[in-house]
Amino acid sequence: MTKLMHTARAFAETLWVTRKGRSRASFEAWQAAKLKKWLTHDLPKVSFYANGATCLSSLPIIDKSNVMAQFEDFNLGRISSAQGWAAFEDTGQIGKVSIGASTGTSGNRTLYAVTPAERFRWLGTILAKTVPGFLFAAERVAVILPQSSDLYDGANQTGRMALRFFDLRSGVETWLDRLEQFDPTTIVAPPRVLRHLAEQNAKLHPKRLYSGAETLDPMDRKIIEAAFSVRLGQIYMATEGLFAVTCAHGNLHLAEDANHFELQPVGDGLVTPLVTGFRRQFQIMARYRMNDLLRMSDQSCSCGSPLRVVDEVVGRMDDAFLFGGRLVTPDVMRNAVLNASRDITDFRIRRESERVISLVLRPDISPEARTSARNALSNLFGDRGLSPVIQIKTEPLCLNPSRKLRRVENCWSSEAD
Repeated sequence: MTKLMHTARAFAETLWVTRKGRSRASFEAWQAAKLKKWLTHDLPKVSFYANGATCLSSLPIIDKSNVMAQFEDFNLGRISSAQGWAAFEDTGQIGKVSIGASTGTSGNRTLYAVTPAERFRWLGTILAKTVPGFLFAAERVAVILPQSSDLYDGANQTGRMALRFFDLRSGVETWLDRLEQFDPTTIVAPPRVLRHLAEQNAKLHPKRLYSGAETLDPMDRKIIEAAFSVRLGQIYMATEGLFAVTCAHGNLHLAEDANHFELQPVGDGLVTPLVTGFRRQFQIMARYRMNDLLRMSDQSCSCGSPLRVVDEVVGRMDDAFLFGGRLVTPDVMRNAVLNASRDITDFRIRRESERVISLVLRPDISPEARTSARNALSNLFGDRGLSPVIQIKTEPLCLNPSRKLRRVENCWSSEAD
């Protein structure tokens, strides 16, 4: 099968499987059959799962540390992590297999390995979810991220799309003119970058905007949508795969047509996912624990898709603050500060030590707003029986292209917690 055939097949299948009006029961039956076949035929081909599985729940829960410590046991080519890193730093290829890596902003970097067929299937899937009309109207897609990937290259081979990558690490000023000349119809970028473009009055007129690679905060959404007069969608994707995409009705749907999600409750109505990628055939991922906190919706979407809806990707589990077993999640801290004063449109909350939390605001924020924000955080923690010291700091909150934006960040950890 040719590369474009893989793309076309994945494109058509994605639209059909997630079609409007399909019942949830029908979709779950389809997913269960696909998962069972994958568990039987694909999973046992790698060493880590050589004994196979009678059912998904019998498999161990894994995470990034397991995969990187035994990378060769999770892929068909028996590629070790040392071989993978060497290839990544060189050509990015081992034979026909593409080797990529995460940006490493969350700590240790993660490798991934995909075949050409998987690359083009991924392309077909994401096109179906983001720009399903590209077959009828040519698209110019700008991807603004800190690292390119072979996964994007296939888009330019479709004949209906021009995709250009703009390296965030080199600084917006180095490519803004080229971006404006490209005049993209679709832009995919971290929310901090889209907000920066909005605040700089960039000469851009996209039909579609997607945020990705970072948590999307409501205050950023408001500024971005007001500047571009376009509804902002989300692409929830990681090194481990494509996990959710916003539909035309503005709701974020789990990519359950390629992944099985086990959603484990962690408190305050939030869940963290275990992901099984039942479309992956070269590098196997089953019951992989993600580090993200999701708030799920209990409503179906008016778009008619059978895929479940995510109300919010709240943030990272390791950026929640844990005090003797009491969890305070990033969203409630963020909301407390924003609700304290309308003058606050950006901030940082950092846990500096066991009992000290810093609230960082811009220097131009009034003393009254600073006091209101500190009191709001103190009340939030006090309502939970906690009494950390809240320190106010001021500093310019500028775009930093070298790292992901984490407005709430746990800079301290305790083995006891």
